[in-house]
Amino acid sequence: MRITVSVIKADVGAIGGHTVPSPDVLAMARERVARAKGSLLIDGFVCHTGDDVALIMTHTRGVDDADVHRLAWDIFIETTEQAKRQGLYGAGQDLLREAFSGNVRGMGPGSAEIEFEERPNEAFMVLLGDKCGPGAFNLPLYLAFADPMYASGLLLSPDLRPGFRFRIMDLAQTERDSHITLDAPERLYDIATLLRDSHRFAIESIWSRRHGEIAAVVSTTRLRNIAGRYVGKDDPVALIRTQKIFPATEEFGPPFALAPFVAGDTRGSHHMPLMPVRANPQASSFFCVPMVCALAFSLKEGKLSEPVDLFADPVWDAVRAKVVEKAQEMRRQGFYGPAMLPMEELEYTGIAERLKELAREFT
Repeated sequence: MRITVSVIKADVGAIGGHTVPSPDVLAMARERVARAKGSLLIDGFVCHTGDDVALIMTHTRGVDDADVHRLAWDIFIETTEQAKRQGLYGAGQDLLREAFSGNVRGMGPGSAEIEFEERPNEAFMVLLGDKCGPGAFNLPLYLAFADPMYASGLLLSPDLRPGFRFRIMDLAQTERDSHITLDAPERLYDIATLLRDSHRFAIESIWSRRHGEIAAVVSTTRLRNIAGRYVGKDDPVALIRTQKIFPATEEFGPPFALAPFVAGDTRGSHHMPLMPVRANPQASSFFCVPMVCALAFSLKEGKLSEPVDLFADPVWDAVRAKVVEKAQEMRRQGFYGPAMLPMEELEYTGIAERLKELAREFT
């Protein structure tokens, strides 16, 4: 049975700042998704990461289906109106277009979709980022799919040994999508050359070379490329199939335990470590530390199991404590040097405007 899993996420407003959606907003989203089950959708699940509402939906209509995307867009419009009625902050911040144009890509919300022939024991995970840029998952996914130091299946499993194919997007190309496809392990150094710059390049998808099956999809939308100005970080989502011909669910844990420094933080202006957090968290009041939730699902005939919160077990408390130390050390450096993002990432902020003013005073 061919199944499509669609994850679409947007900031429609939050309580007291960029913290968490209101219970009424989440209830409205859940009610709308529940109404669509049995007709447009097979199943659906609604959760949030920080101030972003996430819709996880299954159906048989393929990727970029206009009706499924219309449902998501309408839900975000309706919940935005509810957020406005409640006086929530940043209501509809991620909705950067007024009229729906067939799908939500290029309209502000983050979208990741996979269509596949459902396996007898279909397992997948959903990654939901907040307060971070589109390349935030570059290093963890590189390590999980290409480095046997982290993914022992690359050595132990005949299905994984031929490696994986990476499709990488150049985020600087704003006129049209620009991609490159590279095979690991043969092009490993080239993949690393690109992915090291998470401001410029981001993984779009990963494929099994032995079986030709899609393994992962990541949203790659740059909000500033849509709006022409800074309107918040891009907060990626990812869908990742696991087990059998793909890395095991557990092999994704250690790469995220590294907590790599990514673009994000308050006002989207600094480098901070990516913190693995429990499901449905509020954004951190410690400078809005970039964060990621991980939910694991099983799938049977398009029906979702209850999710497992992959970052909830006690070992992650120790990881989070170390992430806090990393975050504190970097943030003590304030505006200086690598603590703050490079100038091209601050292009649409007050610093760029101030530099233009100061340039007139140089002699």
